[in-house]
Amino acid sequence: MKITVVGAGAVGASCAEYIAIKDFASEVVLLDIKEGFAEGKAMDLMQTATLNGFDTTITGTTGDYSKTKDSQVAVITSGIPRKPGMTREELIGINAGIVKDVASELIKHSPEVTIIVVSNPMDTMTYLAHKELGLPKHRIIGMGGALDSARFKYRLSEALGCPSSDVDGMVIGGHSDTGMLPLTRLATRNSVRVTEFLSEDRLAQVAEDTKVGGATLTKLLGTSAWYAPGAAVSSLVQSIACDQKKMFPCSTLLDGEYGLKDLCIGVPVIIGKNGIEKVVEIELNEQEKAKLKESAEAVKKTNGLLE
Repeated sequence: MKITVVGAGAVGASCAEYIAIKDFASEVVLLDIKEGFAEGKAMDLMQTATLNGFDTTITGTTGDYSKTKDSQVAVITSGIPRKPGMTREELIGINAGIVKDVASELIKHSPEVTIIVVSNPMDTMTYLAHKELGLPKHRIIGMGGALDSARFKYRLSEALGCPSSDVDGMVIGGHSDTGMLPLTRLATRNSVRVTEFLSEDRLAQVAEDTKVGGATLTKLLGTSAWYAPGAAVSSLVQSIACDQKKMFPCSTLLDGEYGLKDLCIGVPVIIGKNGIEKVVEIELNEQEKAKLKESAEAVKKTNGLLE
C-alpha cells in the first residue's frame, strides 16, 4: 500500500517514521513545498531502515503531486500555526486555502484516496475538505480525537499510578481546549470503571489536564507537539491499510447522529479499509449531551469563518 504524507515538518515526518517502523506500507511519499526538505527527511528516515528493521520505502518530493499517484491513504498536515498578532480569521483563511489546494491535487492523482486531515483548526478543515471535494463522507477523516484520547489515557494512568496498557477511555467533541469532552464516566482500568479508584475531584483534574494537553506541550516545547500526533495518525492509517476495524474517536461529517448534522466533530467510529465504516452512537447522560452540543455550536461558529 502506498501512503502520502503532505507536510514534512515534525508531525508529518513523525507520522512517516511510525508508519515505516510498523512496516505495513510498501511506500510512503513525503511532500513539502520547501525545496529539498521532504527529500532530506526521507533520506534521513531511510538511513534508519536497517537499524529499525523495516522494508517500507520512503521518498520525498518538493511539490510534485504526480509522485503521489495511486496513494490509498493521504495525510494532510500542512498549514501554518497561529502567529503573534494574527487573528483567528486570518489563520483559518490561510490554512483553508492550503488544505483546499492540497486536497484537490491529491484527488487529481489518486481519485480513490482516503484523506486524513491533521491541519488546524482540524474539525473545520475536515468540514472544508468535505465541502470542497464532494467525496463520500467515509473517505475524509479528522484525526483529533485519536490524539486527544491518547492524552486522556496518559493522564488517567498517571492518576491511577498504573501502566497505560491497563487503561481505556476516549475523548469526543471538538479538537480544542474548550471543545473536547473526556468521557471520565466511561473510562476503565481493566474493565473496572475508574470512578471506583479516583475521586470526582481527581477525575475533573484529569479531564482539565487532557483538555489543555496540546497547550501544555506548546508552553514546554515552544512549539506544537509531534510524537503523539504522528503516532495517532499512523494508528489510523494502519487501521485502514490492514482493515483492522478499530474504534477511534475521529472528526467525521454527521448527518443526524448524536442529534447533530452538517458539521464535523469527534465521535467514536470504526476505521477499516473503506475509511470510516460506521459511526458508533454511545449512550451519553444529559450532562455529556449538553457539553457535546455546546462543543458543536463552537465548531459551527468556527466553520462560519470560512464564508
